[in-house]
Amino acid sequence: MPTNKNTFSSLAAAPRRLAQRAVHSGWSWVRRTGAVTAAHPGRLRFGAIGEGTKLAFPQGTVFGEPWIRLGDHCIVGEHVTLTAGMMPDLDLGPDPILRIGNGVVLGRGSHVIADTAVTIGDDCYFGPYVYVTSTNHSYDDPHTPIGKQWPRMDPVEIGPGCWVGTGAVILPGARIGRNVVVAAGAVVRGEVPDHAVVAGA
Repeated sequence: MPTNKNTFSSLAAAPRRLAQRAVHSGWSWVRRTGAVTAAHPGRLRFGAIGEGTKLAFPQGTVFGEPWIRLGDHCIVGEHVTLTAGMMPDLDLGPDPILRIGNGVVLGRGSHVIADTAVTIGDDCYFGPYVYVTSTNHSYDDPHTPIGKQWPRMDPVEIGPGCWVGTGAVILPGARIGRNVVVAAGAVVRGEVPDHAVVAGA
């Protein structure tokens, strides 16, 4: 009988280590294989997806992709939602609804909801969990539940070179200039001039 109890725990740990390596290796393969690029779009048929652009796996909700145009060398993190239109399978006409420029980074868990035009300029960097929407609830009738009232839509423009911090919310009608910093957790609506730093609400 061995006197060192670590001998048994070491023997028992060996199969676990092998299983762990197999799981991690398998998950790495799944992530590589599930990533979306222009050469390997999977089931997604974007209006355009540029050279060097990659959507990490697993993707978030993606629909209306014929009306979504992604520029070159973009990085779209895991669980990022990209939508054009209010629901899947709508005919949104001849023009793109969501335009994402070259060199854009969308951090993990971000959402870009484009029920009407949303434009993100070149070289914008979004931290994780940023929320951009062109639609908001209306409250015209105080006697009708808000969820049953027709929403309001207003285009969103984010100029080139912006940094949008973690958890920021960009509301309908926002017009953000070039090289703007939006602080983490900020809520932005209306006009923001070039080279501004905005925080809070």
